[in-house]
Amino acid sequence: MVGHWFQAAADFATTWLPLAFFVVIALTAWLLWRTAGMMPRVKPANMVTGAKTSTSWADVAGVEEVRGELMEVVEFMREPKRFERLGARVPKGLLLYGPPGTGKTLLAKAVAHESGANFYSASASSFVEMFAGLGAARIRKLFAEARKNAPAIVFIDELDAVGAQRSGHGFNREQDQTLNQLLVELDGFENARQVVVMGASNRIQDLDPALLRPGRFDRQLLVPPPDLSGREAILRVHTRGKPLNLSEVDLSQVARQTSGLTGAELANICNEAAIKAGRRGASALTQSDFDWALERVVAGLQQRKMLTEKERRILAYHEGGHALMAHLMGSVMELQKVTIVSRGNALGYAFYLPEEDRYLHTKEELVDRMIVALAGRAAEEVVFGRVTNGAANDLEKVTEIARSMVFEWGMSDTVSSRTMRADNYALSESTKRLRDDEQAHLTDGAYEEAVRLLRKHRAPLDRIAAALLEKETLVREELQALVADVEPESRAAETVGVPRVVATEPGELPT
Repeated sequence: MVGHWFQAAADFATTWLPLAFFVVIALTAWLLWRTAGMMPRVKPANMVTGAKTSTSWADVAGVEEVRGELMEVVEFMREPKRFERLGARVPKGLLLYGPPGTGKTLLAKAVAHESGANFYSASASSFVEMFAGLGAARIRKLFAEARKNAPAIVFIDELDAVGAQRSGHGFNREQDQTLNQLLVELDGFENARQVVVMGASNRIQDLDPALLRPGRFDRQLLVPPPDLSGREAILRVHTRGKPLNLSEVDLSQVARQTSGLTGAELANICNEAAIKAGRRGASALTQSDFDWALERVVAGLQQRKMLTEKERRILAYHEGGHALMAHLMGSVMELQKVTIVSRGNALGYAFYLPEEDRYLHTKEELVDRMIVALAGRAAEEVVFGRVTNGAANDLEKVTEIARSMVFEWGMSDTVSSRTMRADNYALSESTKRLRDDEQAHLTDGAYEEAVRLLRKHRAPLDRIAAALLEKETLVREELQALVADVEPESRAAETVGVPRVVATEPGELPT
């Protein structure tokens, strides 16, 4: 019996073990092949010469200061000897940071085009993989290709995906290895005089300090949203090739209405205006197309919600409160349109147009803005004796203003010489109570003032609400006619520009 089992084991070993051995070898080879397939294949697919790149300085507008800084890189790439004989060297790295949509990628492409350099573009997220070492290998391959094809520009978008601060606890070792390799490559640029690394990030505060020091990313350039003249220039770029009805379209007016918007949003407005004109079969874009596109981009898609007559009346008085209070506050908030037609998540909204871009505001101006924002809820209380949940967004914006005034700007009544930030854990309990009391004093005072003014001017409030119930939308001229007999009561000493839209119903409208 024992001999039988030995014979069976010998037969099994002779027959199946070689097959199992070959299966293991085949499986190992397949896994190695799969791993090799995930290794970086950075090829010159994204590398284009200046002649093949279509983006030029003519396509860039609204960022003149940043463009001036980048022109030095272009000149160095074109004529390196002019700078080298003076001992100058091209910056190794340029970091473009700022809000999304301000044109960071566009600037990088324009620099490559104008300098005639080969352009390598990659997203930082493509370097981070689950297999250790693959991200670092991708970095090495990318920079080797760039050095071989110098002059070259390496553009790494969303740099914070790979350049975030290292944890030091080993929880994300693959990302740390990739970042370490990037730091090594940036330090190894001594013999690659005509290779420039350009990075883009929306969150510079999250980047590792070792990445930002001089010798790596030598220059850090903020790319902010454009100002008034910049927005007009961007609109002209994006309307190039679009037929405009020149007797109607005023791009400077559109630029004034788009305070705070980025270049990407302005491009979207131009595209939506063209779509609207094509939808109605027009041969040219008109001002109404741009007005519609602006509301579509900023406020959202128009909706026809089935409101009861009671809800429409509450909504009309809510929006009427905002409209009347904007007039009472004088030129603090120049109201252009008020409507009870739903857009996005908002049941209604008021549209404001700043006379100019402003960066400094007095305490009185900020309080007046809070009064206007709270006037919708105040109108509900004055007329109906109760309030609804329709002021959610208003309350959020007012709280944000009051918090900034007390926590950051020293605009409270009792503390005006220091900040009391929310993240300052060194504050005593009494200071925290004082901070909260001052914030409540500002918001409650603004609300009480809104209630007082609306009770005083109840007649024009009724007129505006009735007009809204009849027409649903009132523009500036119609509003001025309804409040022609009402004198402004603003306490602000000077006029001030304000955000373009203040939401007056539940929903997230940009401000």
